[in-house]
Amino acid sequence: MLSPDVAAEITTKICLGVKSNERFLIVTDTETSEIGKYLLDAGLRIGAEAMLIVMKPRTRHGEEPPEPVAEALTRVDVFVAPTKFSLSHTQARKHATEKGVRGATMPGITMDMFLTTLSADYEKIRNFNHHLKKMLEGGKTIRVTTDLGTDLTLSIEGRTVMSDDGLIHEKGSFGNLPAGEVFVAPVEGSANGVLVIDASVAGIGILEHPVEVFVENGFAVKIEGGIQAEKLQNMLSSVGMKEAFSIAELGFGTNPNASVIGNVLEDEKAFGTVHIAFGDNSTIGGVTKAGIHVDAILTKPTVSVDGELILKNGTWTWTP
Repeated sequence: MLSPDVAAEITTKICLGVKSNERFLIVTDTETSEIGKYLLDAGLRIGAEAMLIVMKPRTRHGEEPPEPVAEALTRVDVFVAPTKFSLSHTQARKHATEKGVRGATMPGITMDMFLTTLSADYEKIRNFNHHLKKMLEGGKTIRVTTDLGTDLTLSIEGRTVMSDDGLIHEKGSFGNLPAGEVFVAPVEGSANGVLVIDASVAGIGILEHPVEVFVENGFAVKIEGGIQAEKLQNMLSSVGMKEAFSIAELGFGTNPNASVIGNVLEDEKAFGTVHIAFGDNSTIGGVTKAGIHVDAILTKPTVSVDGELILKNGTWTWTP
């Protein structure tokens, strides 16, 4: 296990490449401010113009931060956002990225996760992600199945495949920390079939029983599976938009150090898992704006791209 100072140094120096002449912003909230202070100290040790904003926690993943925070994100060189709920899929984060600010979000980060998952081999993850990205690029139809009953098809034709490898050094680059995923926004309206979520759901945690989601023409039209299924239904319904039920993302976990623990920030990075998200994908190459983004993790998936098998029962069929 790392010390807080070492974890903060890995985040700032290795992952974000913060330099002494840069304006470095840490956006946190009252529930994650302890981690924010370690990151602030690390930035100050580098000699950066480091700043810390502590805000009231958001109420859901994808909810916009206050306007002054959104403005501040666009006025710096690099940012990091350890917060209770995700700022990844917000217009504020997107606008900052479009202005050339590089940065990372750390939604749901805990001190334990901060000290255990940031020691991954990021060059190894980058190499693996590069090969997986190449296998997906140019693909049209993806099929995801599991022994529990998942059988979902969707199109990624014309969509940009993205890699989150933990090395965020280029102007306008963005990722999650801890890192380790390759993801894409499916074509709206293309997803059809059944999704059986067996591991965890953002905002709910580890599932006691699988949640079954019926998907038609890109939308979740029925969610079954007891109390936790009702929680997912209510979470998506809370924004009052049909778009919240849109199939927004298909992602693959590529971090060998990550495990399914009930915290989606780590769960979705677990090696050999697949995650499907509902809601907003306008920040990752799609066109759906929903003000919410909820990831759901499946274990032991089998995945094919245009009929070619790339993942079988959670084991990759290839080596980079």
